[in-house]
Amino acid sequence: MARAGWRLWLRRVLVGACGVVAAVEAALTAVRLGGWDDGTWLAMAVVGLPYAALAGLVALGVLLALRSWWPAAVAGVLVAVQLVWLVPRLVPDGGGAPAADAPRLRVATSNAYLSRADADALVRLVREQRVDVLAVEEFGPGAADRLDRAGIAEVLPYREARPGRDTAIYSRLPLTPLDGSAPEAARDQIAAEVAVGGRTVRLTAVHTYYPMGDARRWAEDFDGLRAAVSGATRNAVLLGDFNATLDHTPMRDLLDTGLTDSHAELGHGVAPTWPESNTYFSGLRPLIQIDHVLHGEALRAVSVAEHTVRGTDHRAVVAELAVTD
Repeated sequence: MARAGWRLWLRRVLVGACGVVAAVEAALTAVRLGGWDDGTWLAMAVVGLPYAALAGLVALGVLLALRSWWPAAVAGVLVAVQLVWLVPRLVPDGGGAPAADAPRLRVATSNAYLSRADADALVRLVREQRVDVLAVEEFGPGAADRLDRAGIAEVLPYREARPGRDTAIYSRLPLTPLDGSAPEAARDQIAAEVAVGGRTVRLTAVHTYYPMGDARRWAEDFDGLRAAVSGATRNAVLLGDFNATLDHTPMRDLLDTGLTDSHAELGHGVAPTWPESNTYFSGLRPLIQIDHVLHGEALRAVSVAEHTVRGTDHRAVVAELAVTD
């Protein structure tokens, strides 16, 4: 094939590949705009939106280099829409730092992977990060005993943990249970209050059902979360495994009740937490962010970070919150 023929063939291949990328990006954009992931299998596809945006940027660059103007214009529109969603998560909120004397609460969440997480590693994380409140998900049989043997009571002496519940809360501060305020969900969730510098903070350890297992139950769990916090988000902290990214409609609806995602607030809105390499599946690298710390307007995030805990497929999230009101 002559050189000119190769060039034409390569150009067609590249433009065609960019067209496929644009088609996928357009489909995901339509799903997000239409909220069609709410309670449907499309929830699984929505997790790919940040990666579709990245691929779209590459495709736009290729099309511009090839001077394929009309396809580039379409790709540019799609990229612009994606950036409207993604950029705010990557830029810290401009609210300014909280007052230096505002009381601080350091919270952490860790999915224990059906109680397989290394209890010693989790207690070590609590010690090293000076955690005040720990939410544990997939808190199965034997989890409490293993944490007790690892010395959890020495650092977090108070707890709300009951047989049959999928979540638990451990605390350095005394806990007041809020049974009537816990959301109805496929997995019973724990809610409690703590006093921080004379101010009350309402805590909910969250673990929603996973959309791959039953997207309708997943959406209903979010309905329960919204109903539980409606009108009471001001001093609320919801932390745990939400099985949802910031692109999912149920998560965005939950945030619209008056909650803020700590990662996005600090400009870390694309911080994957699952699937993490663990004892049973080595070599994995987190791809999506489904573990979150959400808070109401009476609090502000000071810091947030992800940490590896041996034996679980989730990264733990530790956040420091300032109680400002």
